[in-house]
Amino acid sequence: MTAEQITTSVLLATGTVVVLAAALSALARRIGQPPVIGQVLAGIVLGPSVLGRLPGDPSALLVPDEVLPYLGVLGQVALVLFMFSVGCELDTSLLRHQGRTVTSVSLAALAVPMAAGAALGWAVVARGAEPEGVPSGWAFPLYLAVALSITAMPVLASIIRDRGLAGTVPGLVATAAAALTDVAGWLVLAGVVALAGSEAHSPAVVGGLLVCYLLVMLLLVRPVLRRAYALPGALRDGPLIAAALLSGWATNALGLHAMFGAFLAGLLMPRRGDGRPDPGLVSWADRVGGLLLPVFFITTGFSVDIGGLGAGDLLLLVVLLAVAIAAKLGGCACAARLGGRSWRESAVIGALMNTRGLTELIALNVGKQAGLLDDRWYALLVVVALVTTAMTGPLLSWFRRDAEADAEPDGEAAPETDAGTGRYAGTGASPARAAR
Repeated sequence: MTAEQITTSVLLATGTVVVLAAALSALARRIGQPPVIGQVLAGIVLGPSVLGRLPGDPSALLVPDEVLPYLGVLGQVALVLFMFSVGCELDTSLLRHQGRTVTSVSLAALAVPMAAGAALGWAVVARGAEPEGVPSGWAFPLYLAVALSITAMPVLASIIRDRGLAGTVPGLVATAAAALTDVAGWLVLAGVVALAGSEAHSPAVVGGLLVCYLLVMLLLVRPVLRRAYALPGALRDGPLIAAALLSGWATNALGLHAMFGAFLAGLLMPRRGDGRPDPGLVSWADRVGGLLLPVFFITTGFSVDIGGLGAGDLLLLVVLLAVAIAAKLGGCACAARLGGRSWRESAVIGALMNTRGLTELIALNVGKQAGLLDDRWYALLVVVALVTTAMTGPLLSWFRRDAEADAEPDGEAAPETDAGTGRYAGTGASPARAAR
């Protein structure tokens, strides 16, 4: 294809997926699902799972193989900008008061699902049902352990925003715990891929380089960001964009994903005196990243064929879902409770941490490229990511109805509020926000 033809195809595919994602997001919202579910489904619908099964393969006509890498780059840029805005909007003033809960939830979110995933992986290997072409018997259990411990941080952030949880304790704890868990998970994943015979860096090398990267960000980049923050709005946009992109490049070069670097760059942005973010600082990044984020999902949708799963895979899918949900939701809820939160608030945190969508899809792509997954297992785990993500909205609605029932004047105690803030003790949200 010529450069002009590639440009034409990229524009067509981008416009199509944005329009379809908007339509499916509106439909998802009407049925009580987070809009991000519609965005994920848009990519799957346009791929071989749906559109590719129609006569004439319209999927290949819409997105030729030569065009897919260009859409992948555009989707990664959108993801970096989106995660930069998420980091900027993180309220670090609340984080200082929830360190114990964040630590306990992070440890549980990583350790419990990894133990459960490894045990399930060894059982699969013992029955001879592991993916075809896996380098060794231990590689798949270790990979499955990491895959089940992933939390989709961008999807989680989107759900938290849509549900009005951005300023609440559960929203903050889940966002911070997901960031810590996923960074550790990517380090472990890099080690698994390296030991499986890929060309990835060893965990020791990645760890050392990561420490150097963090020191550079804290000692050099952060002072620069503070100076850029003091500039007029039009002049500070350039340094902010550069910080997000270069930080994403650094973590991507380390074998992690670019979105973690973008998130950290946003987290290091200067705050107000009380630790709260400046709401108008990165509105441009939020809008551009959110608008183009569906482009990322189209690249994932073209990598999976859910229709290729057979009836014999149903039992295995049920087992995978049961282990994934019990380990992640149950483990994180119990950890939050041990960290001093109420059971209702702990259940909200567990439901949020059970969201796997976007980051899980990235990890699955890494596993497939490393030969740790075949098409069958890739499709199974994609379904697990979608189902656990789709569960989050109904679970949050259920917990909210339970909170409202407790508040009814039927003799039961009303929810406690934190003195001076008007936030529910069980949810961390203000009464007006909790009512939405």
